[in-house]
Amino acid sequence: MDEDRAIVVTTDFFTPVVDDAYDYGSIAAANSLSDVYAMGGQPFLALNVAALPDNLPSEISSEILRGGAEKAREAGVVIAGGHTVKDKEPKYGLVVIGFVDPRKMLSKGGFKVGDALVLTKPLGFGVTTTALKREQAEEQDVLEAVNWMKRLNRVASQLAVEFGLRGGTDITGYSLLGHSMEMAEASSVSLKFDFAKIPFISCARKYAEKGAFAGGAFDNKKYFESKVKFADSIDGPNQMLLFDPQTSGGLLLGVPQEKLDSFLAHADELDQAAWVIGGVETGTGIKVT
Repeated sequence: MDEDRAIVVTTDFFTPVVDDAYDYGSIAAANSLSDVYAMGGQPFLALNVAALPDNLPSEISSEILRGGAEKAREAGVVIAGGHTVKDKEPKYGLVVIGFVDPRKMLSKGGFKVGDALVLTKPLGFGVTTTALKREQAEEQDVLEAVNWMKRLNRVASQLAVEFGLRGGTDITGYSLLGHSMEMAEASSVSLKFDFAKIPFISCARKYAEKGAFAGGAFDNKKYFESKVKFADSIDGPNQMLLFDPQTSGGLLLGVPQEKLDSFLAHADELDQAAWVIGGVETGTGIKVT
């Protein structure tokens, strides 16, 4: 639009990942808004996109939309209408429009050798929601995942812009390793992760051992594993957790070493989670040690 503003337009929607209609709407909205935050942008307008069965009780439909509306309001976003169609299975999400300063935009090609890799939400949402669908999940585990999935990436995005970061993306359906590989290839670098430093929600390993992985996790593994080298100490379930599709996951950011301490300190002041999980190196591919 001008030197200071470019427009970002994005959309995302999906079938229910949890049983509670309000939480589903809230998670779907947070996930949709995340694509703008992942570019260092600020969303300001959204449209509902919904597919709802004829026989779905109106109180459930309204709770889905209320969850989305209240999450959008938290983000300072106006939902200015939208569109609904009939379908056999509920689907909900948003079209989101945001502004971004093109000179400060985060991109997948912005990693530089020497950057620290910082993650702003733990992993394990996919394996937990799949366990829920299989009626294997415990209530407190689902609540832990839901609370993380409902969190906006707004503060993490604002921090990235404030510190002049250039490399970032959000971790969603392609998993940590899939999205990281996109970043590595776009930036012409290699990435090295320290598995012991990667955060997971408390139940992730338990459900991994039960094999509660969605089909997307195996798709991710099949597509990306040839470019990933795991240390012998990382067993099958832990490897699969890194291929686990996430819903409304955190941001993966490249933070220059000279800014890292200040970035982490400011994140702590703002109650924004941030874990240093690896670094950017020369070469190609990904190593997990």
